[in-house]
Amino acid sequence: MSDQLDPMTTREAVELYLEDRKPEVSESTIQAHGYRLSHFIRWCEGEGGIENLNDLTGRDLMQYKNWRRDDGGLNNVTMHTQLSTLRVFIKWCERVDAVERGLHDKITLPSLSRNEDRREVMLTAEAAHALLAFLRQFEFATRTHALIEVLWHTGMRIGAAHGLDLEDYDRDEQCLQLHHRPETDTRLKNKEAGERFASMSAEVCDVLDAYIEVNRYDRTDDYGREPLFTSKHGRPAKTTLRDSIYGATRPCTYAQGCPHDRDPETCEAMDRNRASKCPSSVSPHAIRRGSITHHLSKDVPEKVVSDRMNVSLDILEKHYDRRGEREKAEQRRGYLDNL
Repeated sequence: MSDQLDPMTTREAVELYLEDRKPEVSESTIQAHGYRLSHFIRWCEGEGGIENLNDLTGRDLMQYKNWRRDDGGLNNVTMHTQLSTLRVFIKWCERVDAVERGLHDKITLPSLSRNEDRREVMLTAEAAHALLAFLRQFEFATRTHALIEVLWHTGMRIGAAHGLDLEDYDRDEQCLQLHHRPETDTRLKNKEAGERFASMSAEVCDVLDAYIEVNRYDRTDDYGREPLFTSKHGRPAKTTLRDSIYGATRPCTYAQGCPHDRDPETCEAMDRNRASKCPSSVSPHAIRRGSITHHLSKDVPEKVVSDRMNVSLDILEKHYDRRGEREKAEQRRGYLDNL
């Protein structure tokens, strides 16, 4: 151990690290890093026997990597994500003199094959149209209906929808304005760079108008703001909105029967707040991925989709575009035939 290092426990370091990163990253990123690093705390305080981070070595990090893979049964992609976060954390520890300089370089990340880290789950256009048809007929203008209409037609993230205020909706211009408001606990993933206008169709605006008029609770949040999507108590938590998405996207809710041959009477996914246990229910991000793919499939230019969905072109290509190569070729043919 170097005399230049300041003694610090893993738990203390993680708490300081998360606090230091708060002004730089979104709340969801802080939560994700906190979750991933909680395993490192558990190992250090248990099997690793690391009471002072000053004593941490490259061999310890290798042992933690092996323990994490065996303990969690994690695949390459998840291990890559977990260890990437750990590398960022250890590099931060170097800056505050908690570990030896260069220690983060001793964390080796699993090699990923091309496209191995691409996420595949999305709400297909076919499923989205069936879901929206059901909601428009049987749950018209409920909060969940209005939220799914907005998510599908704009492709925005759930965090952006959660932060919308009533005044951000302009019926005359048929658009929503997205703001980064960290001082009142509603942030955009890309901060000020994520601020934009999201145009909507007249049909989606009709749903929002009816929701506001009939089903929206007239409430303010803890900062006196008027949320667009409300609960009886004000601005609902993002987890509440996420749960409602999982519930609405269970196929047995809007389609004909269960594709997994489960009995609704005994299915665990029918219990309160357990809809995510359904193999076919999807998260809000799967709606975003499906929306982006649908826009691209309808020949909306990639630059337009990039700006509308607030996603860089390289990330759009790698993580969101789910068109097959044949579909892309046929779309290119449409542009090239007249040359």
